Amino acid sequence: MKKIVFIGAGPGDPELITLKGKKWLEQADVVIYAGSLLNPEYLKYCKKGAELHDSAKMSLPQVLKVMVQAVKADKLVARVHDGDPSFYGAIQEQMDALDKEGIEYFRIPGVSCLQGAAGALNRELTLPNISQTIIITRPAGRTPVPEAESIQKLAAHQATMVIFLGTPHIARVVEELQKGGYPKDTPASVVYKATWPEQKIVKGTLEDIVEKVKAEGITETALIFVGKVMNPQAYDLSKLYDPKFTTGFRKGEQ
Repeated sequence: MKKIVFIGAGPGDPELITLKGKKWLEQADVVIYAGSLLNPEYLKYCKKGAELHDSAKMSLPQVLKVMVQAVKADKLVARVHDGDPSFYGAIQEQMDALDKEGIEYFRIPGVSCLQGAAGALNRELTLPNISQTIIITRPAGRTPVPEAESIQKLAAHQATMVIFLGTPHIARVVEELQKGGYPKDTPASVVYKATWPEQKIVKGTLEDIVEKVKAEGITETALIFVGKVMNPQAYDLSKLYDPKFTTGFRKGEQ
């Protein structure tokens, strides 16, 4: 009986899949992929004759049925998610169900759209004396968010914030951010389809980002970045490369 491999395929650019992920995808007999979010170019890595299933058109029981039947038929199954499914990936429920079936699986992490978007922005999300914390969150939608994790309450930390699934509700998101304490002039950026050919980047502040995003017609598949790291006026340099700073690998200058 063969195993199931969960693959984080990356944010969109087919070259951003890991070498390990590509190797296992090329070997898979059955591929279940998130068609609503995954760049179809990834499917070119599948071997000829591989059985393909678009999970966007399937329910959880249907996905599990394909997995279980394939593994029992001694086929290698690749469950392919966009980005990395460690957050907002609906992966835990699949793994728990496979545990109940006694089916083994393993995971290959991928490059998240968070990292893809940060790369597109050419920003470091943690700058000395500006922010050393990144809050990854989302607004409440059909999936609720615990009250203690509301955007307004998280905004009180004034950390770098990366908001998933927020562009359909960007006006409400920006309102909550300001109620939580971010000033109107806080830099904000929105990255649509990071690393895809149709990628768009919108930059502004909490005062004007809503109108700018609406003008670009961006309503989904985008990340919202908020915080001073987006446009710092000044920040401290890293101690790691300070010539006077001693590390475990070099002695600082006297």
